[in-house]
Amino acid sequence: MSRPSYTVRVAEDPADREMCFAVRKQVFVVEQGVPEDLEYDAYDAVAVHVLAVRDDGVALGTGRLLFGPRAAEKVGGDLTLGSLGRLAVAEEARGLGVGVALVRAIEDAARARGLAAVDLHAQTHALGFYERLGYEAYGPEYLEAEIPHQGMRRAL
Repeated sequence: MSRPSYTVRVAEDPADREMCFAVRKQVFVVEQGVPEDLEYDAYDAVAVHVLAVRDDGVALGTGRLLFGPRAAEKVGGDLTLGSLGRLAVAEEARGLGVGVALVRAIEDAARARGLAAVDLHAQTHALGFYERLGYEAYGPEYLEAEIPHQGMRRAL
């Protein structure tokens, strides 16, 4: 069976944003049991959202980048850091490189905004994934939405 062909793009229009939110709902709310009121937040309105879409239009994954004052709220006040978050890949697309492509697209968006590094809150089961992409863990493990997380950062 051949691997599906897909593209990753910035979600600029409302239809793209809705696809991003649908992937997040399936992965975080349905699969992981994160309450919807925690999954969607005020940051969604100001974030750069990226979307992976199969050639037939099916959404495969999403992620977002916060930058400027909103990101600084999440990363200790440092305006040179971006915050990668809400990275979600549909079950059918896991293991196909979609997550890597999304992370790299978010890093490209951070570079385009002159940011020095990207920070993220990784679910601990995903630490190896982010380490392979050059992220380094820092600080203690903590719970977010009742799921163990670890702070990670990568200089750009």
